[in-house]
Amino acid sequence: MKEENLIKEKTYNFALKIIELYKFLNFEKKEFVLSKQILRSGTSIGANVKEAQAAQSKKDFLSKLSIASKEARETFYWLRLLNDSGYIENYSSKDLLFREINSIINILTKIIKNINGEQK
Repeated sequence: MKEENLIKEKTYNFALKIIELYKFLNFEKKEFVLSKQILRSGTSIGANVKEAQAAQSKKDFLSKLSIASKEARETFYWLRLLNDSGYIENYSSKDLLFREINSIINILTKIIKNINGEQK
């Protein structure tokens, strides 16, 4: 399935961008609490996608991807909060981060729906 290969690459590259954001928040903005939250959730997405590759069953695979989807939605929340509170208002990669997290959420949703459709 093409989406599965795409999601592995997208989530890994997104995690790298989240690490850059974390460094910006820590060193430039001196923000240490919200930055840890977005670092945790933003890097967890790809880790769960990677774990799904080693799933023992379709149910296990679906569970790992569902966790990745939840982490992606949480990451979107932290991005929105950081933006609306002014921390990343002028961050150069802000729009890219929002586009990427929306794309990741959409792809994960599509994969999960396809798997759920197969199981019925």
